[in-house]
Amino acid sequence: MRIDINCDLGEGSDLKSCIRDTQIMPFISRCNIACGAHAGNRDIMRLSIFNAQKHHLKIGAHPGYPDRENFGRKSVKLPINLLLDSLFQQIEQLQSLTTEAGVLLDHVKLHGALYNDAEADRLLSKEIISLFAKEYPSLKIIGLANGAMESVAIEKQCTFYREGFIDRHYLNKEKLAPRNLPGSVLNNIENCLERAIALAKGTDFTSYYGTPLKFSVDTICLHGDNPAALKIAKALVKHLQHHGLNIQS
Repeated sequence: MRIDINCDLGEGSDLKSCIRDTQIMPFISRCNIACGAHAGNRDIMRLSIFNAQKHHLKIGAHPGYPDRENFGRKSVKLPINLLLDSLFQQIEQLQSLTTEAGVLLDHVKLHGALYNDAEADRLLSKEIISLFAKEYPSLKIIGLANGAMESVAIEKQCTFYREGFIDRHYLNKEKLAPRNLPGSVLNNIENCLERAIALAKGTDFTSYYGTPLKFSVDTICLHGDNPAALKIAKALVKHLQHHGLNIQS
């Protein structure tokens, strides 16, 4: 059995931050590189691509709201044409650098508040998926398992990877618990590891409310900005292997 592990990277403020990202890369199979709007810049993107190539990772775009002050984690009220233009420019910038490096851009995954807003607003999902389908038909789309983006992507016949989170509680099988809910972020590594197994194998785990949930995913997210990300990544590889799972894109 195998499972894909993706990680949001290139979100640091300087090139030194790429060193920490590089330490995580041996333990994942796919990276989502910030495109300069919520975090990152052209130099960080270029170095992140170079490092990802060395570790044979699939490389994807990680666009978000153009709001560096809040790290893209607050909703921004933008006219839809301006939002779509921002997403296009972000992906274009990263794609120009992957082309420069001689590697194909593989996928796209929304960041932060935009990820959540697209799940909460089906019309927004349709606008964003339509942009991806028109401008980047070869890119896979990563999004929340069982959510609005998945449903719209299926309608548009786009390749969609169902994503699960090992460090976040779920309200139900379609919704993550908001970060402002006490205890919504899982900090205990053992709990994160058990969640990873449940998502990879499609076995039971517990919702935020204590009710049982059960569904499987195509890819599991490890948040690169988590202070314990490297420690979790190392433990995750060993734990998955112990349960007969290999990390592979």
